[in-house]
Amino acid sequence: MTYLEFESPIQAIAEQIEKLNQVAAEGEVDVRAAMKDLNKKLDAARKEVYGKLTAWQRVQVSRHPDRPYSLKYINHLSDGTFIEMHGDRTVKDDKAMVGGFGMMDGRTVMFIGQQKGVNTKMRQYRNFGMPNPEGYRKALRLMKLAEKFNKPVITLIDTPGAFPGLEAEERGQGEAIARNLLEMSQLKVPIICVIIGEGASGGALGIGVGDKVLMLENSWYSVISPENCSTILWRTWDYKEQAAEALKLTATDMFKNGLVDGVIPEPMGGAHSDHDEACRLVKETVAKELAKLVKLDPEKRVEKRIAKFCKMGVVAKAK
Repeated sequence: MTYLEFESPIQAIAEQIEKLNQVAAEGEVDVRAAMKDLNKKLDAARKEVYGKLTAWQRVQVSRHPDRPYSLKYINHLSDGTFIEMHGDRTVKDDKAMVGGFGMMDGRTVMFIGQQKGVNTKMRQYRNFGMPNPEGYRKALRLMKLAEKFNKPVITLIDTPGAFPGLEAEERGQGEAIARNLLEMSQLKVPIICVIIGEGASGGALGIGVGDKVLMLENSWYSVISPENCSTILWRTWDYKEQAAEALKLTATDMFKNGLVDGVIPEPMGGAHSDHDEACRLVKETVAKELAKLVKLDPEKRVEKRIAKFCKMGVVAKAK
């Protein structure tokens, strides 16, 4: 288990539990009472630490290397029935964007998500979760396929941004994202978007237009990362904590400002502390929202979706 700097109180107790387990394994020693006491202390430490996270600390949790990524959630939501589909039919198959059909509670669903990779080799393979234009075009192809067969779309957002390389711009990165915004706003099937980790810039928004946009408790969603914001405003990364607070990028802030439709709780200690429980909470919320959306008339659903996004950023001046 990897621990963040502010998780040191949790780490200290977790290491004591690990040592106690070793003692129990090596000899016939009854450690049940001590183990029970340490587990209580561990729960208390998690509540203490995670009950008062700052915006910057939530950004750190969203990037935790042990945090579950899109494919983990997709496999859980689909009960292992997920069949991945590949390619944008133009350039290539972007490994940073995954998608395909799966069954969720007896209903066929199109799952699409940004995948970062679980180790160094896989992160390189997945381009650290930064899609190229062909990734967004693949996502759009799959969404149109879902619309053709009248199947709902669920997108999972977790990216530090669209890939910023020269080759991506040459192949039309901006156009690909803009096309997705246009098409998703008019897609006739239900769309649920879930920010499970980082939701940075247009890279996140490229698969982020939906009837319901939800955020995990320790995720973030913003036009720019705190580090880049700090670099632009102060010419250094040293003010990233202040930038994180000013950007109002946490799930609570985004919900309060009407930019997302709900916040999904995480297990105490973050999604990385209990993958199964994190996946269960996401599935429970998504299934509940999807059951409501499929009952709506497609035209009415599209109208409500467009109206929701058109209201964002509107300012009324008092006379």
